[in-house]
Amino acid sequence: MKKLYRIVLLVIALIFLSTYTPSRFDLISQKNNTFFKIQKIEIVNNFLVKGSEIKEKLSKIYNKNIFLIKRKDIEDPLREINFLGKIDVKKKYPNTIIIEIFETKPIAILYANKTKYLIDSSSNLILFEDNMNFNQLPSVFGEGAKNYFIYFFTQLENNDFPIKDVKKFYFFQIGRWDLQLANDRIIKFPYDNIVDAIKKSIELLDREDFENYNIIDLRIDGKIIVE
Repeated sequence: MKKLYRIVLLVIALIFLSTYTPSRFDLISQKNNTFFKIQKIEIVNNFLVKGSEIKEKLSKIYNKNIFLIKRKDIEDPLREINFLGKIDVKKKYPNTIIIEIFETKPIAILYANKTKYLIDSSSNLILFEDNMNFNQLPSVFGEGAKNYFIYFFTQLENNDFPIKDVKKFYFFQIGRWDLQLANDRIIKFPYDNIVDAIKKSIELLDREDFENYNIIDLRIDGKIIVE
């Protein structure tokens, strides 16, 4: 019985020695070492934000254990990317991170201190670059306009003002706005009761008897002044 046992052990040893190669052993070891370590980052739903920029910002998470990576490890390096509103992070086991992008929307070109900026839907100012294709957006002028523009813009949107027809926004430090339309007509809005004034302006723009007026002045409550 002992002799048979020794023969079996000898056969097993011979088989092992005949099939063993160091390179194969190293390959198996390498596979075990990379399993559950981040090897790939997928970016989806991005249009303005470059996927290459996101991957570069997240280069430090490659080869990290996918179970140990936290949301803030991904969010923090991306905070300064233009047009990036928020992200949704999913882990695809064993080694892939999927990042869904939710972008802010560029809505106007703002001029401040002789510098040209894009202003987005989150009120962020982004330095305008020559390769940006946003020259069709309306322009915003006036000291302090950045602080009040999004609120005014939202009021226009909420009340269905034809924003696509606006060419320029002018802000005055007393806290009110003028609009210049694509046909160069001017609408002067008041400091307060802005929603009522917006609704009134839409009504007047649709009236045929106001088509020949270049200026509609709504600054005085209860009065309409035209030129």
